[in-house]
Amino acid sequence: MPTSRGRAPKRPRGAAAARPAEAAAPTPTLGKYVYCVIATGEPQQFGAIGLGARPARVHTVHYKDIAAVVSDTPLEVHEPTRENVLAHERVNETVMRRFTVLPMSFGTVFKTADDIVELLKGAYDAFRDVLAKMEDKLEFGLKVLWDREVMIREIERQDEDVRRLRAEISAQRGSTYFARVQYGRLVDQALSALGERYVADIFARLRDVSVASRANKPIGDRMIMNAAFLVARAQEAAFDARVKELGARYPNLTFRYTGPWPPYNFVNIRLKLERAQDAK
Repeated sequence: MPTSRGRAPKRPRGAAAARPAEAAAPTPTLGKYVYCVIATGEPQQFGAIGLGARPARVHTVHYKDIAAVVSDTPLEVHEPTRENVLAHERVNETVMRRFTVLPMSFGTVFKTADDIVELLKGAYDAFRDVLAKMEDKLEFGLKVLWDREVMIREIERQDEDVRRLRAEISAQRGSTYFARVQYGRLVDQALSALGERYVADIFARLRDVSVASRANKPIGDRMIMNAAFLVARAQEAAFDARVKELGARYPNLTFRYTGPWPPYNFVNIRLKLERAQDAK
């Protein structure tokens, strides 16, 4: 029976005394994550604001008078998690305060800085052209939503046929299937037409305070407009004031206005990018 007394075991000596060394974790191969392209011939440092659990330092890689804004990153596929996407946007928004930005798609990774130089060299004319077109311009997002039931009540007040069918359905507990189908069809048509009128008027009233606009697909039943506007820096205040005027003009609509952003919706340069997943 073991007891608490007795001799202590001898301590092994020499090599036998050493604990086996734990295998060191392999150091990941690093590549270059590209956030955007800017016009500058001078090296730039933007601080530790890049992707990663410990945010990577962001700097520039140059060719002539343009540069890619990059940070070191493991050579792997970057998942579009909330943290990663926010880091990507954070860098572009920081750079945008001082430069015109051509944002790159999330997850753009190259093996080496030399590969990035080759990209800048091969697409130099395209980059210079788009940088000139985007100079001193910002993107703003505008989503417009409505309360569908409120709009239906408004349609019933204005449309005699819809109002008649509604009254017929309400008066008859066992109202006909045909009446309900016809009512639904008329309401859907009226809602579609009303939404189109609202959207057309909003675009028209923002045309003279923006450079360009893009209509994206609305999301969900409540959204009738999902748009991006390219606005000159000098017109930012005028655009902001016009959106507020629209909010006052249409109190039955909800305006969700965001920005300024880099011109994500207005830069469309097609490049042969060497992605991390292709790097073997």
